[in-house]
Amino acid sequence: MKRWLLYFLMAALTLAGCNGKEEDSKTDPKPDKEVAGTLGQDPEVLVTNLHSPWSIQKVGSAMYVSERTGSIVEWNKSKLTRQPVELKKTLSSKAEAGLLGFLLTPDFSESRRAYAYYTYEDGSGNSINRIVSLQKDNDKWLERETLIDGIPSGDYHHGGRLKLGPDGMLYATTGDAKKPEIAQDTVSLGGKILRMNPDGTIPKDNPFANSYVYSYGHRNPQGLAWDDAGKLYESEHGESAHDEINEIDPGKNYGWPEIEGDQQKPDMINPLIHSGENTWAPSGLAYFDGKLFIAALRGESLKQYDIKSGKMTDIITNAGRIRDVFVDEEFLYFISNNTDGRGNPDEKDDKLYRLPLSQLEGNMP
Repeated sequence: MKRWLLYFLMAALTLAGCNGKEEDSKTDPKPDKEVAGTLGQDPEVLVTNLHSPWSIQKVGSAMYVSERTGSIVEWNKSKLTRQPVELKKTLSSKAEAGLLGFLLTPDFSESRRAYAYYTYEDGSGNSINRIVSLQKDNDKWLERETLIDGIPSGDYHHGGRLKLGPDGMLYATTGDAKKPEIAQDTVSLGGKILRMNPDGTIPKDNPFANSYVYSYGHRNPQGLAWDDAGKLYESEHGESAHDEINEIDPGKNYGWPEIEGDQQKPDMINPLIHSGENTWAPSGLAYFDGKLFIAALRGESLKQYDIKSGKMTDIITNAGRIRDVFVDEEFLYFISNNTDGRGNPDEKDDKLYRLPLSQLEGNMP
């Protein structure tokens, strides 16, 4: 089946089911024997039949997963609801586009507010990315305020990750929208990591005056994570392999499209590690105990990068494409992404998995 047709059918089915009502939980609390873990325990499947999931969030016992087709799945103690997101703009169905980054506010339990990054169509065939606030209203989500609009978009390379830093600021990754030159243009919002106050205003201590730009020279970054010391790390899709894990400093230039891999130019930063001639297509990123955990799409694995030793290891395989990873005080969670038109889904895809952190602590390679 053509990729665009598969995505169209998937979107239609999703919208038909987005009534905010409780669905069959489709929860399997038993280990998924088809998925291999290298740390001594196979992952547990919590939820199945997700539709092109993109971001994982958690508060208390409730898990939230954004779906590119325009909904949020809430799973709480085996109860599952698929909740529509009512946006002010027409959600794009272009490849890699849709409802992407999703982030609960720190006071979500009281405010019921969240942030979202999505791609919309402007009515003239052009697609644009924006960052907005959402309000949860029973079993639906409503777009409230626009934080940033006009983020470059195209057929591919949307970026889309949202994270709150230890400094309380909101960070976002943006892609180059298949226009590599804008990644080097510090006026453009494309090909960047952006930093903003939680209300969408520009922090006074950003590296460029009156600018959201925190770092530049990025191709298609999709993961952000901070270590215990507050150091920021980023995962990024390279061109024809050469995918990257970067250590991010404010105001620095990470080279795209001028350099990639081990190439060097003055005042451009090389990655901590890159994939060489292999392809990872890294997406979501999480940190725990000196390690970065990397969701790999084309690489079809959950990877572990030891920051101190520089060693990269596959810790989960055979789940297919993996889009995001999330760590709390007890578990590591991850989502497969086989229903996005590029994977080979089985009848239960996509899935939300988890592993106990005790497995990671006791069995780190």
